[in-house]
Amino acid sequence: MPKSLVTGGAGFIGSHVSRELLQMGHQVVVLDDLSGGFRSNVPHEAIFVKGSILDVELLQELFVENQFDYVYHLAAYAAEGLSHFIKRFNYQNNLIGSVNLLNESIRHEVKCFVFTSSIAVYGGQVPPMTEEMIPQPEDPYGIAKYAFEQELKVSQEMFGMPYVIFRPHNVYGENQNLSDPYRNVLGIFVKQLMTGEKLTVYGDGSQSRAFSYIDDVAPWIARSVVQPETYGQVYNIGSDTPCTVSELAQKLAEAFGLEPEITYLPARSEVAHAYCSHGKLKRVFTPTEEVSLDDGIGRMVAWAKNVALKPVQKFDAIELDKNLPPNWLDA
Repeated sequence: MPKSLVTGGAGFIGSHVSRELLQMGHQVVVLDDLSGGFRSNVPHEAIFVKGSILDVELLQELFVENQFDYVYHLAAYAAEGLSHFIKRFNYQNNLIGSVNLLNESIRHEVKCFVFTSSIAVYGGQVPPMTEEMIPQPEDPYGIAKYAFEQELKVSQEMFGMPYVIFRPHNVYGENQNLSDPYRNVLGIFVKQLMTGEKLTVYGDGSQSRAFSYIDDVAPWIARSVVQPETYGQVYNIGSDTPCTVSELAQKLAEAFGLEPEITYLPARSEVAHAYCSHGKLKRVFTPTEEVSLDDGIGRMVAWAKNVALKPVQKFDAIELDKNLPPNWLDA
């Protein structure tokens, strides 16, 4: 029976990947520091270890005790906009921690290292983004992700470390953290609608993203290790259909049976339009038909209505406050 380590497995995407792996017959060990995830997200059949990828001694112990076949690295602090103001924290958690994990994977000859990167590596290039584009990240989060992609490439060349890289984008669905005010606009809107707040939109709401339902993402990440032709490759993964933030606000309000009330805030520094081509992934994985945004929103809203909202998770280690959006100071 294969044994897999899933970092960030108490988080949103990680919990779904863990569940997929269990269904595939893997033993699963979840490592998560619970800074953004929740113990309740971890499947009961998985072994849970509370800890950080910054804890080198813990990683060494885990790899000696378990002899993992595969590593799925999903642990990250994925806040693109906020990453400008938490540079040190960003690089420690999203780059140095990743290197700690890779070191142990190389030492223990893991069969494949699966990494969830991000569409953020493309920056503001003209969409749809393709894997052939040269990444041009425009924020520290994207820079960290792309740096580790490069590290995986050179580690394969130097040590023969097999890897697969996925670049998901704007993923939403069940188990999403609704209490994080800095990232995942769909989750932020859901919480605001559930608590009777006005929806907060930066700029005029014309920014566009392709919002991706979790069931169109997690299964293919999990199954990549059993398809050796994926090794050494990078794949965009997610929805093909872009939607503006204003359109998203309208759709979510309608799902709750409400008229949207929107507060427009000053525009912040962000890529205006970002969505990807997924032709490469479809040629290899032959995924099922994509869940439409309307259907995905319906599923997420049905789940959210039965979830007890947790207190807002304010980030209290801001390193730079110059040009920080004012509402983030009060988050």
